[in-house]
Amino acid sequence: MQNKHFSTFCWKVLSLTVAFFMILVLPATAQVSLSGVVKDAVTGSPLAGANITLENTFLSAFTDGAGIYHIRSIPSGVHTVRVSFMGYQRYLTTIRLSKDTIVDVALENAAILGEEVNIIATRAQPRTPATFTNISAKKIEELNLGKDMPYILQSTPSVLVTSDAGTGIGYTGISIRGSDLTRINVTMNGIPVNDAESQGVWFVDLPDIASSTGNIQVQRGVGTSTNGSGAFGASVNIQTQALNQDPYGEVNSSVGSFSTFKNTFRFGTGMIKNRFSFDGRASFVTSEGYIDRASAKLSSYYLSGGYFGKNTTVKVNILSGYEKTYQAWLGVPKDSLTTNRTYNPSGEYIDKNGKIAYYNNQTDNYNQDHYQLIFSQTITKNLNLNAALFYTHGHGYYENYKQGESFAAYGLENVVTGSDTLTSTDLINRKILDNDFSGVTFSGNYYSGDKWKITVGGSYSHYLGRHSGKIIWAEFASNGNNDRNWYYSTGEKKDFTVFTKVTYRLLGKINLFGDMQYRYVDHKMKGTEDDLSILDQTHQFNFFNPKAGIYADINEKQKAYFSFGIANREPNRDNYKDADAQHMPTRETLYDYELGYDLSFSHFRGAVNLYYMNYRDQLVLTGEINNTGAAIMTNVPESYRAGIEISLGANPVKWLTWNANATFSRNKINNFTEFVDNYDADWNFLGQVSKNLGETDLSFSPSLIAMNEFTFIPIKGLNLTLQSRYVGKQFTDNTSNEERILKAWFTQNIVASFSFRTSWADEIGFTLQANNIFSNKYETNAWVYRYYLGGAAKEMNGYFPQALVNYLVGIHIRI
Repeated sequence: MQNKHFSTFCWKVLSLTVAFFMILVLPATAQVSLSGVVKDAVTGSPLAGANITLENTFLSAFTDGAGIYHIRSIPSGVHTVRVSFMGYQRYLTTIRLSKDTIVDVALENAAILGEEVNIIATRAQPRTPATFTNISAKKIEELNLGKDMPYILQSTPSVLVTSDAGTGIGYTGISIRGSDLTRINVTMNGIPVNDAESQGVWFVDLPDIASSTGNIQVQRGVGTSTNGSGAFGASVNIQTQALNQDPYGEVNSSVGSFSTFKNTFRFGTGMIKNRFSFDGRASFVTSEGYIDRASAKLSSYYLSGGYFGKNTTVKVNILSGYEKTYQAWLGVPKDSLTTNRTYNPSGEYIDKNGKIAYYNNQTDNYNQDHYQLIFSQTITKNLNLNAALFYTHGHGYYENYKQGESFAAYGLENVVTGSDTLTSTDLINRKILDNDFSGVTFSGNYYSGDKWKITVGGSYSHYLGRHSGKIIWAEFASNGNNDRNWYYSTGEKKDFTVFTKVTYRLLGKINLFGDMQYRYVDHKMKGTEDDLSILDQTHQFNFFNPKAGIYADINEKQKAYFSFGIANREPNRDNYKDADAQHMPTRETLYDYELGYDLSFSHFRGAVNLYYMNYRDQLVLTGEINNTGAAIMTNVPESYRAGIEISLGANPVKWLTWNANATFSRNKINNFTEFVDNYDADWNFLGQVSKNLGETDLSFSPSLIAMNEFTFIPIKGLNLTLQSRYVGKQFTDNTSNEERILKAWFTQNIVASFSFRTSWADEIGFTLQANNIFSNKYETNAWVYRYYLGGAAKEMNGYFPQALVNYLVGIHIRI
């Protein structure tokens, strides 16, 4: 079935499904209301902004300035009411509603200061006019059988994930609204995670971080101000696991296709003397990968200890990750996709007998250690202060076997043997990175009833990266030795951010939001690069990133918001390294408009968001090269992303839940000029052919992404989930050429889990994941290099196929 017809079919099915669930949620029983007042149990003063939720429904409300709440159109029956407010103990009660009912609630002060205060400054709150999705600890646990963090996030709107090994273990990537991890701001407990120089995040360096994660918030678009690198398409805010009041021990093990094994051990002391708590985790993950030799050997540990007082929290987190992965970065050539989809050319060479062989240590090796000291203090009920010190150290290398390498390329002399002069040799090189990243984050949050909320926050960080390369073996020795660097350079980056966020509640139904951020960047580079070019340069930036918006509680069922934000982003190290004086990159600017609407009934919820992301001077690949022939990123004057995100959910009966989302988008460069290398111009001087193509599509930006999920609970403790995902075609470069695309794909997964309690275990659970159950062949990423030779257009490329049907089976025991 052709993709167009298949897509039409899918959306007809989805439309019918929506109609079916809308019928199911029509009132079949009497509708009643719940109202009341939420007060402080000691003082009796009303609590404005408390959240009241009916569990297992989509109904909720906030108290107004007088502490009053009102929820209407509730189906009669038994309901669990949850009331929460920062600084107070959560209140739960189960009541039977058969008529309009008043329930007043008196909340007790929390015995300890909640850990969530340290991330408030960088997160969107329930009535913030921003586009975001929260992922709970329960959802993370359901999905976590060993795959990297991007696969935990892939059920959220506008998200695409990719895996070099084809399994989701090892090197993985994620894009949100077409923005990759160099343009997505990632924080952990409000502390920056993005590498300062490259601006990227490699979750392979943090194996099984999901097992130490309490919850995640994904903000799409500019979002609200945060710490670290600029959020140029999205931000991901990770909070590590929350305090466990009771001691526990837990084992999680899984096994699956491609010799995949994951073992995780967790423990916690619970509260000691009502003030101290310690938690720990150790994880080990191995996989051979779907792609040939794309093995991964991963390990990590997490230690956390804290003091938890009524008004003070002090917490220390230590997180360490190690990865050794066989390189699968080159992908599979396009012409091999039909004959050998798992072919991996990395490390390939011709041995002395003229046969193809593979270097067995063509690997990437890296260790990363994170240290965090987090402090939170409540000054009054309306004011809290937070600060954190952090230090991250990374060190590692990747190793390459090279044949016929020029001595001159390594700054070495030719080798003379008798009357012969050797100009090249086979060798093994290592490219080494050693870096240190440290700094401080700070914030203060002030609340004035339900009227004013003011946050002042920011961060300062210092990064020092040391890049070097060594030849560890050569067939013919020249004037070098194993300890000699053929290149060495440093990168130093200082980053200072300060922001102020203000929310004002107007007329009890409207939130006015303002957010102003100033960011200063000082980036210095010095030394030589691997091509022996001199890298010495300094760049400084002063960014002002304002945001503003309005959020309206139309009624308890309908919410709407509009926001506008500006983001600026500096070029990264590679952008500068690859450029020359004639092609020096400059800052990028994004103007982001977001308009959202949310409709909730007791058993149905629908949300829609329209966005328009207008870029100025976005850095993209055009094919243009610098004066040494290296490809560069070029600032294009105008480009944009515009789309609509739709999220739907329903739980018409206790044993059935449905969730779906879809993104329809248009992603364009307004006036694009392509450049193609021309080897016919002069073999010693590479020429280029340029052509203006007018409006073209941004690469790796499908116009349609859709997810559908049904969960059945036939008996208590047994969950059966059917997941479906459709991704439209993507262009692999910015030329909109149909010859260079990733074809649209559709996959389905089945997840089955069963858990129960025993006299000796709090929970024993089993999980089965069957992925891509119909073995659809698809690729999620690619690269392409084009050139002219002999008057003909040619190209080199690499595609990244994903695994056919594969399985993971897991067991967890918690005591």
